Amino acid sequence: MDDFSNQIYSQVYQIPFGHVSTYGEIAKFAGYPGYARHVGRLMATLPEGSKIPWHRVINSQGRISLKGDSLLRQIAALRAENVAVSDIGQVSLRYYRWQGHS
Repeated sequence: MDDFSNQIYSQVYQIPFGHVSTYGEIAKFAGYPGYARHVGRLMATLPEGSKIPWHRVINSQGRISLKGDSLLRQIAALRAENVAVSDIGQVSLRYYRWQGHS
């Protein structure tokens, strides 16, 4: 696994239960500002059963970027952590955002 992937996974793994972060924030915290799309790609290609909390990463508008069954799976995973998520995948970044450590 390359250094970029390791850094991204390390940041995502640190997002606490009941909080979310954005693709762009994760890229920035990992030292790769401007690589939000790459973070999204990594989250989308995680192997089945991965322990990395991919479901805690959303877009900069506070919405889940996934569609269909994947959207429903991410909504369910966040709601299981008591994160309020609308039926269209909207989350209050003001309330649930993890500030990380830049």
